Amino acid sequence: MTQNSPPLVLPPRLFRTVTALQDKDRNRLDDTITRLHTVNRRLWDTEDRVRGALLSAAQVADCKREIDQLNAERNLLAERADEVLGSLADAGRADAPLHTETLASVIDRLSVLTLRIWHSERAAVRDELARRRVPVLHGQREELCAALDALVSDVVAGRRRLPVPARFKLYGRDDAAPAEIKPSRRLRRVLAFGGLSECGKSTSAEFVQRTCGAQRFKIGFLLRQAAHREGLADPYALSPRRQAELLLGELNRFADAHVDTELFTIESVHDDASIAELKRLMGDALQIVYLDASFAVRVERSGTPAQAVAAKDEIKMSRGAHQVAALADHVIDNTGSIAALRARLRRIAAPPASTALRAATPYGLGLPAAIASATADFTDAVRAYGPGVRLAALTGSPGEGSWIAGWSDLDLLVIAEHEAIGRVHEALEQYRRALGGAAALGPTLVTPGELTARRLTPRLAFVLHQLQQGSPVLHAAPGLELPPISRGELAFAAVRELPQVILTTRRLRADAGPTTLRQLYKHLVLACRLLLREHNQWESGPDRILAAASRMPGLTALSVPSLAEISSAWRDGEAGLVLKPVTMAVDQLLTWYATQLAA
Repeated sequence: MTQNSPPLVLPPRLFRTVTALQDKDRNRLDDTITRLHTVNRRLWDTEDRVRGALLSAAQVADCKREIDQLNAERNLLAERADEVLGSLADAGRADAPLHTETLASVIDRLSVLTLRIWHSERAAVRDELARRRVPVLHGQREELCAALDALVSDVVAGRRRLPVPARFKLYGRDDAAPAEIKPSRRLRRVLAFGGLSECGKSTSAEFVQRTCGAQRFKIGFLLRQAAHREGLADPYALSPRRQAELLLGELNRFADAHVDTELFTIESVHDDASIAELKRLMGDALQIVYLDASFAVRVERSGTPAQAVAAKDEIKMSRGAHQVAALADHVIDNTGSIAALRARLRRIAAPPASTALRAATPYGLGLPAAIASATADFTDAVRAYGPGVRLAALTGSPGEGSWIAGWSDLDLLVIAEHEAIGRVHEALEQYRRALGGAAALGPTLVTPGELTARRLTPRLAFVLHQLQQGSPVLHAAPGLELPPISRGELAFAAVRELPQVILTTRRLRADAGPTTLRQLYKHLVLACRLLLREHNQWESGPDRILAAASRMPGLTALSVPSLAEISSAWRDGEAGLVLKPVTMAVDQLLTWYATQLAA
């Protein structure tokens, strides 16, 4: 851009009229006219560049493309200025004479004339012809300012009408219909965060990035990238539709290059018009999230004076930031706890889905008759509680068909509303009495809200995955929604859970004896199962898990008796007979694990 080039000064009558506009309209007009003048300066410089130097054909073509883009921006800015200036006209005089051009067109000519005077004055130092032109140009500017002021007076008084401001320019195009940009098939979901200052946009986007693996972008970054790619001088001067197309183009480009990315976030949404256009282009693939909080709360969170927050709000509201709430798919009241915010974000980022679950009776799970009968009574009891109890399922070995009397527990998952938990406790107590010590009962109680907010332990996530893969349930309420759990999530969960399992295994190994055999063996199997998940292997059943783990790189084959042999020895009170091979296998695994993580 030309250094020290002159500002655009409006004539006095127009200046006073603009000053009387509402603050929002005045600020918008000031910004638009300033940008229009900036674009004209860039146009001048680019045209000088293409005329004044020996350029290659490719360089000339680049300059011409830049000129086309700048001209397109120039016309869009003029249209935007006319949207505000048109409000000055007296709409009651339909029979008033029609002026040949809009107010913004005259302002545009004034901008160009201002630049011409400035350049001529610079050239007059060494050019006699330019020196003689300067007074004439100043005279032209005075006449144009007087004509513009007179036109403003006539328009405000209703003595003249203005033409329709749309210019319908087609710079750089051979056809009249622009190509429709569509979301890439790899651009699956985008969350756009909007709101006023200090409302929690960045905090929310960072949380979704960290917990859901989202790719996070700033809208400004995407627009600048697109502008650089297409040679645009100022993407913010473009129409809302064009800005939306540029944003979608950049998102498409990234999604096509990173096919494993399922979720994107963009922030901060401060322009209601451009995000509305992006929503039209993307449909439900774009979810607009508006974060709302009172001014007092936002000031307290910011740690800055109220005036500073108010000043930032003023800028954002001038662009339509507060109007994004009316367009939003989700409006979050972010005045509460961080737990409430994160729960809502998880539901939005990874929404629950209806799941087709396979129901089975307790008698079809291979359980002894007495245990199956007690389980059936419990199922009938919780089913009678109505929608308060959403699901009941025996997990682990019953679902896998490997339950062993005297060895296996009854691991029970119950999903119930918090208000129904008390009645579930009563049913569990009856269940325990009916079992009569034939099996140990290990219940896990969780609310639907905890599930949809994905407040899940790694083991609970694995159980949900198993149910979604076809493990049977005892009871499921109609329309039950569960968070989808992928194998990739389980692999990451395994990384988080494995350290605690290894620590517990070491503790059990230190206390190894006949009484701890069962726990030690189960933790050996669990550690191997988690390690296999990291290797994307999904074996089930202790014998198959230990056999597969024996094939991990660098691990000597684990020589462990079969589950049938170990459980039989345990039931018969002969745990000491199988304790040594189990402890040797544990030692092998712990040594191998320590070696893998050594510096």
